[in-house]
Amino acid sequence: MSKRNKKARNHRKNEITKGIFTVLEKDPEKSFNYKQIAAKIGITDANERNVLIKRLIQLKEKKRIKEVERGKYGVIADTKSYHEGSVDITGKGNAYIVIDGFDDDVFVPYNKLNKAFHKDKVQVYVHPRKGNKKLEGEIVKVLERNKTSFVGVVDMQKTFAFVRASDFRMYTDIFISQEKLGKAKDGDKVVVELLEWPDNVDSPYGKVIEVLGKPGEHNTEIHSILAEYGLPYEFPVEVQQFADKLDTTIKREEIAKRRDMRNVLTFTIDPKDAKDFDDALSFEILENGNYQIGVHIADVSHYLKEDTILDDEAYERATSVYLVDRVVPMLPEVLSNNACSLRPNEEKYTFSAVFELNDKAELKNQWFGRTVINSNERFAYEEAQYIIEHKNGKIPNDISIRNKGYIVTDEVVTATLTMDKLAKIMRSKRMDHGAISFDKVEVRFQLNEKNEPTTVYFKESKDANKLIEEFMLLANRKVAEFIGKQKPVKTFVYRVHDDPDEDKLMALNGIISRFGHKLNFKDKKTISASLNQLLEDVKGKKEQNLVDTLAIRSMSKAVYTVDNIGHYGLAFDYYTHFTSPIRRYPDVMVHRLLQHYLNKGKSPKAEIYEEKCKHSSNMEGLAASAERDSIKYMQIKFMQDHQDQEFLGVISGVTEWGVYVEIIENKCEGMVRIRDIKGDYYIFDEKEYAIVGERTKKKYQLGDEVYVMVKNTDLIKRHLDFSLIGKK
Repeated sequence: MSKRNKKARNHRKNEITKGIFTVLEKDPEKSFNYKQIAAKIGITDANERNVLIKRLIQLKEKKRIKEVERGKYGVIADTKSYHEGSVDITGKGNAYIVIDGFDDDVFVPYNKLNKAFHKDKVQVYVHPRKGNKKLEGEIVKVLERNKTSFVGVVDMQKTFAFVRASDFRMYTDIFISQEKLGKAKDGDKVVVELLEWPDNVDSPYGKVIEVLGKPGEHNTEIHSILAEYGLPYEFPVEVQQFADKLDTTIKREEIAKRRDMRNVLTFTIDPKDAKDFDDALSFEILENGNYQIGVHIADVSHYLKEDTILDDEAYERATSVYLVDRVVPMLPEVLSNNACSLRPNEEKYTFSAVFELNDKAELKNQWFGRTVINSNERFAYEEAQYIIEHKNGKIPNDISIRNKGYIVTDEVVTATLTMDKLAKIMRSKRMDHGAISFDKVEVRFQLNEKNEPTTVYFKESKDANKLIEEFMLLANRKVAEFIGKQKPVKTFVYRVHDDPDEDKLMALNGIISRFGHKLNFKDKKTISASLNQLLEDVKGKKEQNLVDTLAIRSMSKAVYTVDNIGHYGLAFDYYTHFTSPIRRYPDVMVHRLLQHYLNKGKSPKAEIYEEKCKHSSNMEGLAASAERDSIKYMQIKFMQDHQDQEFLGVISGVTEWGVYVEIIENKCEGMVRIRDIKGDYYIFDEKEYAIVGERTKKKYQLGDEVYVMVKNTDLIKRHLDFSLIGKK
């Protein structure tokens, strides 16, 4: 036999061996006979089948595989090397597997993904670590799909189509047969459901379940954002019909069961364009000189009964979604904007936390229960702010929601100013106890009748906002304490926030040091104090939004759970969400549990509520992502009309493929690709958070101010590219 033939046979033998392990390792719990293995690795030739049989026997004798039963083989699993984790696919198509208990994520190259998608739950084989190299592995099996529907654009062929997914992390097209296309046409943006991905097939099979419209059209893109996160944009017909049939009239016999607070001065303070008012404040001066302040929350649970299709829908949604041009509500309008909205001069059912405070904001008494109120006034934040700033009752036309001059009564002025004073004392106490003051700038848009952005502005938190915030925090904290401190322990829904990750804080410290700031790591209190000082010091500076964003990222995520560990960011030992049941399902659960315990009910099973908490936390995350995407979409739409304009920005991120720049005046962020920077070849310096010119040594570093112009705007991919003009 010639050397060449021998080499070819050995190569084929090695390929067959590799194929055996690929099949067995993909399904380590199963066993296969030689025919099944041959079919999976594409062997049809009799000679190669004989080689396969011989290799199976040899591998068994060498104890590299096992014979599970006569003629059926399985992998000898090193259980220490197999782990479950979540897939995080990068922009380059490779992945990192996040595994609980591992300090480092496990790198998986794109050719070892084994049909896993972003955020899928998978089983991964982790190779033994070699020296100081990063952990590497390969995905053995997809255990659970994170999602099975994707948004993409139809690419028609003669008798079939492919759908190209919008998500850059989706690395494969989806094959759609003619009969699975529905009414979709070439170029349409659609939602496609994954059906199967057979072995030895390049693309998964799917079917079109919804046509969203033509790419680039406003409603198409907004609906696409919702669909990408599996969020609905309308209510099912049967749910809407159920809601419309609810009896929302105020009944005398129901009022009799409640604490009647209709004659107490009560008002709402909300954004001027708000449509639902789920909280109101009441104010009364008691005979002993103390203040009785009621935090009144819409009694959603009175209408939203368990084990109904309406409650099922509210639970599935778990939250309202706030996009730039619309709100996708958790509850149908008959509840969210009508029956449960605390509109002025209307009797409403509420669930209330009523507090007696002295002039030092010390709590002297508290009461929780169902009430009925009649709000006297509806104020916009701007109006309440005017009272606080000017300490008189005259509200000018330009900020009045009534579009006319309005004289506020002395009673309302006294209530507003007194509550502002108490709120400031309570806020100061929180800060002294180690609360973190995150007042991150929020981007807002003024839209014309075509939903096109005409102006970008920033939402600012002023005293009127903080007044409401402090009393809502008080209600949330005291409701949580009221249940949480009872013995024996009772099942309850808490909003918790773990201590920050020290490694992330150290990384933050490294970045902020470039701007002359630093954190104090002496103890928990000094960390909080120095974080607050940092957030105060950067206000109005070029690095503010960058530092605010990085500081928030260094924090743990707040979540819902039945296991109370306190709330680090607020410096509370007990905290819950009681104050927004119109837009958050956990608040509905809190209302139900609170009333259940007020009625001396027994503690329900914690596992049931923990599952609901996890779902609520997950849906909150999806809604937040959709909201961010809608802002990004609108920023790109805004920048389309400013393509010839030069902007000053701050480098907000540095990667191996380019730098991100955030424009100072409107917070729009885009990318300058390394390959587009003229005059030198730039290399990414990870330690310096910079790119450096190979020849000139010119450096562009995180936090540098640079001038940019718009190079390209892509509404469909929601991507903004800048051209770099130079440093300031």
